[in-house]
Amino acid sequence: MTEKPDQTSSIVPAVLHRLVKEGRAPRILDVRTPGEFRTVHIPGAYNVPLDTLREHRNELLAHLDEDVVLVCRSGARAAQAEKALAEAGLPNLRVLGGGINAWEAAGAPTNRGDDRWEMERQVRLVAGSIVLVTGVVGIVVPGAHLIGTVVGAGLTYAALSNSCAMGVLLSKLPYNRGPRTDIHSVIAELRGTS
Repeated sequence: MTEKPDQTSSIVPAVLHRLVKEGRAPRILDVRTPGEFRTVHIPGAYNVPLDTLREHRNELLAHLDEDVVLVCRSGARAAQAEKALAEAGLPNLRVLGGGINAWEAAGAPTNRGDDRWEMERQVRLVAGSIVLVTGVVGIVVPGAHLIGTVVGAGLTYAALSNSCAMGVLLSKLPYNRGPRTDIHSVIAELRGTS
């Protein structure tokens, strides 16, 4: 029986934690935004935001010749990263099942920084605020409520396509950016020369 190419190969937090404790940890790539990464991440993980990974996957291949575990908040972005790297020809990819949420729930160690809102929470705030404001303004300005309808359509599309244009836009804000989004810095880190 052959495995479907779009099938995600996962690893559970307990197994990854055991490999880390035994000194046999695979290369761990965290594909969340630098802001999310700075808030909490697995010790020894490298931050390679999903957009950076997609854009520079061929450059990254030369530095990812061993087992790789991809991590995000819950697993969705990591699965997208797995697909992108697999299409570029990288074998031995796995996604941390349940993401950093499951890792923390399992009591595994983390490095913590300043708390920042997760991307999903930021999207909910912005989308909800737009719908609320345009709904209220629509009382005075006819048709303004249709902006909220467009946002709702965008959120529906985001759910169906497992992508989020608003999340991509929010990831560009200074609050979510950080020094690790530059591909040269990422490669230097992977080489151990940063």
